[in-house]
Formats: sequence, structure tokens, C-alpha cells
Amino acid sequence: MTKYFTNNFTLTSLHKRPSIKSEIVTQMIYGDSFSILRRSGKWLKIKIKEDDYNGFVKNKKYAEFVKPTHKVNVLKSNVLKHPNKSVKISEISFGSKIKVIESKKKFFKFSNGWISKKDLKPIFYKEKNLFRKISIFKNIKYKWGGKSFKGIDCSALIQVFLNFNNKFCPRDAKDQVKYFRKNVKLKNIKKNDIIYWKGHVALALSNKKLIHAYGPMKKTVIMGINQTIKRIEKTANLKVIGIKRL
Repeated sequence: MTKYFTNNFTLTSLHKRPSIKSEIVTQMIYGDSFSILRRSGKWLKIKIKEDDYNGFVKNKKYAEFVKPTHKVNVLKSNVLKHPNKSVKISEISFGSKIKVIESKKKFFKFSNGWISKKDLKPIFYKEKNLFRKISIFKNIKYKWGGKSFKGIDCSALIQVFLNFNNKFCPRDAKDQVKYFRKNVKLKNIKKNDIIYWKGHVALALSNKKLIHAYGPMKKTVIMGINQTIKRIEKTANLKVIGIKRL
């Protein structure tokens, strides 16, 4: 039986190779779980439970597997030393998962500290509109491999919202476009359809607007759909390869 551990740090970066200088391929947010494939000195090769992605992380004191009870429902939530708003220890990102061990008035306690109840939803909670809150990431810095309020890339922006709603989603755009089967035409596009180019992805907010973590603009932006398609074709010589409906 596979032994799992849980990431008990705000963010843990996975590198392509066991070196801090190696490319960051993805990140684990707080509460993501993983198995260890092999140990390599000060590094571990791991596989993330949520999406089967693998890479190298520093060998730190990770938690034994924790079954979460709640998840963060805001862009970032303060972790506090006491059940009040005075001493902040850290912040954890949207979609982070915690196990509540104590409740006091407006706060829950978990292994790292206290967190406001209003920032959380029960672990099995699902939104009817899966991407209802995606605009909370507007203007967040574009970061290759990023998955949080500190920086996010285009495919992670899609993945974190599907994961939040307890749905599996591959990590990379090239795998997402194969995984989602229902194709739609551009003329029929509507809210929550997902637009793919080679190596890029955006979400339709309506039949006119989209949101994407866009490298050339170094942040997550809302743009016109037609404007974006023309711009990407002009600047990167890439055409839309698929529009998917969940």
C-alpha cells in the first residue's frame, strides 16, 4: 500500500531535477499530499496524489498523511498564532486543505495555527459554478509552475478551481486538452468553456471575455476572446487547438 505524506508548508516547489537552480515544474499548496518515489541526498523525488505529477522537492519535515476537513475559499487566508487577528504566522492560498482540531468563536485551529472560519468551506463543498471565484486571481503575477496567490500559470489557474470542487484535472495544458472530451466551436462558446492553444489555456467568462494567466503580460488578465486569439496568433504564431466544455 502506498504511503502518503502531506505538504504542511505554505508552498512547496517541485523542480525538474534535484537542484534549486532547476526549473520549477509545479507547486504543492498547503494540504496537498504525495508519495515518495526515491530519496536523493537532500532531495526527494515525489508524486503528487492529486494529479500524479512528479518532480523533486527538498527533503524537509513533511507531515504524515492528513485527511483534511476544510479548504480555503479565498485568495489567501492568514494563519494566526492565536484565535484573534493580532499575530500572523503565514498565509495559505486558495484551495489549501486543513484538518480542523479545535474551534473557538470565529476561528478554527489546525496544525499550523488558527484560521478564520469565514475563509473556509467544508472539504466536500462544491460550487454550482465551478469557476465562480476565478476573478480573485486577476492581476496575480504570472509564474511558470506557480499555483498560488504568489504567482500562477495558465494551466494551474484551471486546475486549482477544478481541484477545489473535488474534480480531477491534469496539471499541464497539453494533458488537459486531451483529458476533457467535449469539444465546442468558437461560434458556440459560452461561460466556463476552456480554450486551448499549444502550451496555453484560458477560461471563457462569457461569449466575449476570457481570463488567463498570460506570460507576455506577466499577470492574470481579463481580455476579449477574439482579441486574445488574434494576439496569440500574431505574437506566437499559435492557433486555437481546442475549446472544451465540462
